[in-house]
Amino acid sequence: MPEEVTRFLAPRPGGIYVDGTLGGGGHSRLILELSSPSGRLIGFDQDQEALAAAKSILATYGNRASFVGRNVSAIASVMTELGIEAIDGLLLDLGVSSHQLDTAERGFSFQQDAALDMRMDRSASLTAAELVNSSSEDELTRVIRDYGEERWARQIARRIIAARLESPLETTGQLAELVSRAIPRKAWEERIHPATRTFQAIRIAVNDELGSLQRCLQDTVPLLKSGGRIAVISFHSLEDRIVKQFFRDKATGCRCPKDLPVCACGGTPVLKVLTSRPVLASKDEIAANPRSRSAKLRVAEKC
Repeated sequence: MPEEVTRFLAPRPGGIYVDGTLGGGGHSRLILELSSPSGRLIGFDQDQEALAAAKSILATYGNRASFVGRNVSAIASVMTELGIEAIDGLLLDLGVSSHQLDTAERGFSFQQDAALDMRMDRSASLTAAELVNSSSEDELTRVIRDYGEERWARQIARRIIAARLESPLETTGQLAELVSRAIPRKAWEERIHPATRTFQAIRIAVNDELGSLQRCLQDTVPLLKSGGRIAVISFHSLEDRIVKQFFRDKATGCRCPKDLPVCACGGTPVLKVLTSRPVLASKDEIAANPRSRSAKLRVAEKC
């Protein structure tokens, strides 16, 4: 959603912007172009392959672009390290990247059989294989139910426990087949593979995606200049719900009981929500990139 993102972020010369999910560097390039000649961009990506690719793509912008090989949840400490007291905007394009999905050995997809990995940061210790082979039935059920919104979570967890008693689960193909057998054929949905939600859940757990999102949002608000903006693109309901609720909470002023005649809490809004409803990808973008069909953009501005 490049046009929508840049319209809301409105990059300008001299501004300081953070791309919390560099990926292929497409959004960052637009921000740098629109903030020329003096705008600055700090790009985060915990995936070292993505970081290296973005550095190459954005090399022509010289020292206007800085790169951080960490999760964006570390934004507060990184800004302190860089000597930056305030920023004009933050962009988060959440979820797994197309490159990660399409690179079989990363283990994010069941389209090709590969080792169960799913780490965005390949130096992290926890892999998908370790999670599915060491978690209890209750923990697996919680992960698959809460992060995948999968109604068959308990049955899938039991299948995993039974299968790993014979031998550890090691590949995406093994897990996808096991999940497919755990869900009754009549309950399969037409448009998505039966293992989709389970793979999503395990990926989120391995990378602590929801916790990282919450920490990043919380720590970014104090860094924003007045009029600075947070733009978040999410791809599933869990992320979107967190962003929506966070923006709503920060846009709420007084929290006193309604029957109290005078405000006693002194609460004032910190953010102003600019998108009463999420902005969706255009038909043209969906036609060119089908993965964008589930994208939702929400934006808020610092008061």
